[in-house]
This record gives sequence, C-alpha cells and structure tokens, in this order.
Amino acid sequence: MRIITIIVALAIAGAAQAQPARWQGQWPNTDFATTDITDWSEIMSGGPPKDGIPAIDDPRMVPAASETRLGPAEPVMVWPAPEGPARAYPIRYLLWHEIVNDAAGGVPVAVTYCPLCNSGMVFDRRVEGQELSFGVSGMLRASDMVMYDRQTESWWQQAIGTGIVGEMTGRELELLPAWMDSWERYLAAYPEGLVMDEPDWSRDYGRNPYVSYDSSARPFLYSGEMPPHDIAPLMRVVRVGDRAWTFSRLREAGSVSEAGVTITWEAGQASALDASAVAQGRDVGNVRVRDAQGRDMPHDVLFAFAFHVFWPEGEWMLGG
Repeated sequence: MRIITIIVALAIAGAAQAQPARWQGQWPNTDFATTDITDWSEIMSGGPPKDGIPAIDDPRMVPAASETRLGPAEPVMVWPAPEGPARAYPIRYLLWHEIVNDAAGGVPVAVTYCPLCNSGMVFDRRVEGQELSFGVSGMLRASDMVMYDRQTESWWQQAIGTGIVGEMTGRELELLPAWMDSWERYLAAYPEGLVMDEPDWSRDYGRNPYVSYDSSARPFLYSGEMPPHDIAPLMRVVRVGDRAWTFSRLREAGSVSEAGVTITWEAGQASALDASAVAQGRDVGNVRVRDAQGRDMPHDVLFAFAFHVFWPEGEWMLGG
C-alpha cells in the first residue's frame, strides 16, 4: 500500500481540476473534442505522468524450462500464441509496467494488467486494419487504467478495451483467449513454452507495491456505487461478456457449467496483491473458462466493483 499512500494526494488534486484544458500541454495530439466522457471529473491522475509507468515493447522471451526466478504459485498471464509456443507474462513484471506490446504468429497483442482492478487481458492491437501500440497514460477512471495508443494518442479504457477520448473513441479492441495461471501449472501444461524475461529497468521485480490491497474494504480512487448482493467490492469475479461469477462460488463448487460456459477453479495461485513478495501471496486459486466444445474463451478476472461500474446492467451468476 506504500505506493498508494504516496500518490493519493496527487490524485485528489488532479480530480479537482479534471478538464481537458489542463491536459492539453502533455497531450497536444489528443482530440479531446471527440469523446464519450460526459463528466470529466471521472478522469483523474493516478500519480505517475504519461509513460511514468513504462510499457514494454518487443519483450525478450526465453524458454520456460530455463526460468528460475519465479515461485511455483506466482501468477502469469498465459497467451496460447498461434503458430508457435505458448507465451507467459509474469505478473511480477506487469505490476510495474502494466502493458506489454508483443507479437507472435502474425498477431500483434497488448498484454495488459491493471493492479487496482486486478484486470488482466490480452487484446489484438489491430483496429480497422491499423496496428496500434499502447502506453500507460497515468490516468484512471473508476480506478481502472486508462491506456493510450501512440499512433493517435487516443485514450482507451482497459477494463472494456474501448476508446473513450480522441480519434479512436468508440472503437473496440478484440479480446483474445488468455488467462492468469500459476507458474507451476503453466510449466506443466507448456513445457516447451516461452516466458517473458526480466525487463531492463531498475525495478524491484518480485516485490508487490500494493501490499494487502485486495484485502482492503474499499477500492482505491473509487467513489462509485458498490456491488449488489452484499458482494465485497474487492472479491475476484470471472467475467464472460456481461456475466460475472464470484470466486467464492467457484471455490465452493469447483466447477460451474451454465450459460454456455464451463468455469473450473483449482487451488494453487498466489495473489499478486497480498504479501510484500508476489510469490508469497495467499492462495486465490486458478480458473479456466471454456465453451461447450472445450475451447478456451475470452474472459477477465477482475474485482467485483469494476464489473459493477463498467457493466452496471450485467448479470450476477449467483447460483441457487
């Protein structure tokens, strides 16, 4: 939580002045007149400036079998890249970089992770025939990362993969089948797979700068409505489309099949947002999401408050 304490004063001050004019100097190429934002006070600084959290481009990938720094339960984002080995992106790196621009099998992707929403997703970077690359704007909306593309400097809401400010307003990124898994499970499933190597930045990789965040009573920099049904705001949920399943239900059931989806839960994945060392976080479990034919489905694992704010009419799959 130390990083949160440091930036909270800056964020509050930024929210008080939230209007496009004050951002024009840093964003001279952004078309602020084109937007679906109606209340600019929803946008606030998260503390770091534009690119203050540096995205990674063209990451070095190494054979997973040669990696020795990761703990067995450490979380990694898994992308089963086409025409080649699967690729894993350790959350210990995404905590400090939030976006990785990569490509494999002719598919350019943005691997994204917002620690404040626990939202990890892999998007295709192609939009209407144009290949984009993404950076971290330093802005938040409803505690969720606002990304930007370097080609038009439009702003994008990470949780929904949609342009919200600038030329790309209303465009949507394609969400690809990918999932968060433990390092041990990834190695077992993909012994010939690849893993992102440690970036060449001076960061304390392996340390969690958001200690105990996912045990907090309230999300950071969020003042909106809390989830219904007495669901804790920082409860992890699996989102498929506009439906959400709570981890508490999945943990109890082990497997749930409904609405054309089968979701399985198994123990063995450390929370990246709990202990000071990522590898030592409490066990929150692994989930896989498949369709009726057993194929992996695009989905997200995010906190309940984020699902509620971005899918206010969404369906809570509570069972019973």
